[in-house]
Amino acid sequence: MTRTIELAGEIPPELAGKRLDAVLAQMFPEYSRSRIQQWIEDGAVLVAGERPRTRQKTCGGEPVRIRAALDAPGRDEAEDLPLELIHEDDHLLVINKPVGLVVHPAAGHPQGTLVNALLHHAPELAHLPRAGIVHRLDKDTSGLLVVARTLASHTDLVRQLQARTVGREYLALVQGALVAGGTVDAPIGRHPVDRKRMAVVTGGREAVTHYRVEERFPGHTLLRVNLETGRTHQIRVHMAHLHHPIVGDPAYGGRLRIPAGLSETAMAAVHGFRRQALHAARLTLEHPDGSGTRSWEAGIPADMQGLLEALRVG
Repeated sequence: MTRTIELAGEIPPELAGKRLDAVLAQMFPEYSRSRIQQWIEDGAVLVAGERPRTRQKTCGGEPVRIRAALDAPGRDEAEDLPLELIHEDDHLLVINKPVGLVVHPAAGHPQGTLVNALLHHAPELAHLPRAGIVHRLDKDTSGLLVVARTLASHTDLVRQLQARTVGREYLALVQGALVAGGTVDAPIGRHPVDRKRMAVVTGGREAVTHYRVEERFPGHTLLRVNLETGRTHQIRVHMAHLHHPIVGDPAYGGRLRIPAGLSETAMAAVHGFRRQALHAARLTLEHPDGSGTRSWEAGIPADMQGLLEALRVG
């Protein structure tokens, strides 16, 4: 189902000489630049009564009319499910997602997802793309997610992600001993054989992960990881690429390696940890209302905390 929007304005003289798509994104900030570019290509934009080119320069003072179709968001059902709200205001929500919660409804999970819970808590999200969710976490990764509450906030947060100014910091327990931090700059794409998995592949999309050592254990290392890009399974793939896969990772963990001398308690904890030991611990961004930089933190969930405590005992 679609709805038609109509926008009109006049290009400000001070924006003369700039690219049309950039100017229109500034004039109508509730819509992303990529969406405006598509409208120009589709012929939905008229400048001085004529169809323009995306890259053409503006003169200033030209009248602009936009008549475009917007796809209506899907009709996912609202469900009264528990939500751990770290922050809430008129512009955004920050959620601490638990382990096991799927973010978006899909064929295998049509209900009981974060989207369903959000639609119950804030019904206005039904009018936003993906119910306002601008980035995601895997089902068995815990931690912080930001959700936009308005179209303008959604556009702003997407732009921040594209500009790589959103800080996303994770804690990851990996196999093996790392002596220092570093950076993985390796492109990620679909695995050439197993299409359900991702891999470091030639010709993949740019992917950059920074990490530093947070705590050392016998045969394991707790890392604090910062994402520069946001590819699917990025941390999991990059850690496996370093030959230090995340503990418990069912897709990228490989054969479980138990270091010599580990106590029976610690060994049982490692063997019994059945999901990737990965937690989105800190989120930093520029608030869409223009009030400046905001940051939120979420504590490590109980199952991962128990694993770390078992490893500390040794």
